[in-house]
Amino acid sequence: MGTRETIRTAVQDVVPPAGLTRALAVQAMVYAVGSGLFHAGSAVFFTRALGLSAAQVGLGLSIAAGVSLLGTVPLGGLTDRYGPQRVWVVGLVLNAALFATYPFVGGFAGFLTVVVALAAVDAAVGVARQVYSINALPPAERVTAMAYQRSSLNVGFGLGAVISGLVLAVDTITAYRGMVWFISTVFLVTALFVRRLPRLPQVARPAEPMSRLAVLRDRPFMAVSVLSGLLTAHGVLYLTVLPLWILTHTDAPKTVIAGLVLLNTVLIVLLQVRVSRGADTAAGAARASRRGGLLIALFCLVLPISGVTRGALTVVVLVAAALLLILAELIESAGTWGLTATLPPADQRGTYVGALGLGVQVQYLIAPAGLTALGVTTGGWGWLPIAAIFVLVGLAIVPAVAWAGRTPRLGAEAAAPAMTPVP
Repeated sequence: MGTRETIRTAVQDVVPPAGLTRALAVQAMVYAVGSGLFHAGSAVFFTRALGLSAAQVGLGLSIAAGVSLLGTVPLGGLTDRYGPQRVWVVGLVLNAALFATYPFVGGFAGFLTVVVALAAVDAAVGVARQVYSINALPPAERVTAMAYQRSSLNVGFGLGAVISGLVLAVDTITAYRGMVWFISTVFLVTALFVRRLPRLPQVARPAEPMSRLAVLRDRPFMAVSVLSGLLTAHGVLYLTVLPLWILTHTDAPKTVIAGLVLLNTVLIVLLQVRVSRGADTAAGAARASRRGGLLIALFCLVLPISGVTRGALTVVVLVAAALLLILAELIESAGTWGLTATLPPADQRGTYVGALGLGVQVQYLIAPAGLTALGVTTGGWGWLPIAAIFVLVGLAIVPAVAWAGRTPRLGAEAAAPAMTPVP
């Protein structure tokens, strides 16, 4: 392959093809500008602009996480009832309205009200966005489209982080208020993007729709949800545990942490689409998830070496470990999208996608504390049981997906709809 062809292929893996796939990627990037801006500047905003203590912020965010956990499945059911596009648009408008109220929040009670409401809305919006992408695209294009969206999300997150840096440099109450109002505007613009996407027909629902919590009785599917959710702990490993390990167990300079975060962002933008190929079937998605789990385990074996090396060799080991974890993230993410696109039934897709996200929410509750305790506070030996856990989870997910594939989904009757474009 010549240089020109190599460049053309690389560009195709970053720039989505014209049509719905590109439209979905554009809205993802716009949305991520606001989301990335807030994630980067929220801690300072809460303490400086709202006058909250660190303990109050932590408690509020923990309560919001609990609401998101409890609401993932029932709020996902809203998509089945009202349609993904409507829920998506309404959710974005509500997001914009809630962010616009932040500067007027007074005290912990007001802060808690807003963050809890945002957590509930985000749970519904996340399911609606995924269900729309699945319903609107042919099966062979769904995982690729989600990969393009994730690549675009990382571009948007980067832009948002840059803007956040400017706000933090100014460091005035007016700047922080302007930040959240800008974010509110970004979400409104995203809502306009989503409203202009092709409209889809409402999927025919069964004569006797099942309870929104009945999906929890689908044991094969819930086994896949838990296993797949545990594999998403690569995010906690990269953004929380790895930096703590570098700070407490290596002689690497602190600037390495920022460099590894940048490396993660760049490689996701460049490689996510290419790595996602082959995960558009349930079996392919299961194999991708297994590879992701085994790569995470390999990362857990390589990283501790950096605790006994010195100087430039430490940095080399850290980069090697980071590359393994990034590759695991790329492959595992594709596996998750493939499972999301193939296992839920068309007539209960919102409920089932919400249930698949339940495993991720469980991971959010246990992974930060558990992985930090084992990986960082043990002095290094704790990486061995962590590696063993991910080997077991990776090996278990393939038979779990096969089990789910042999088992009819609860309430599944309707076939996937065809897309009806906006006139």
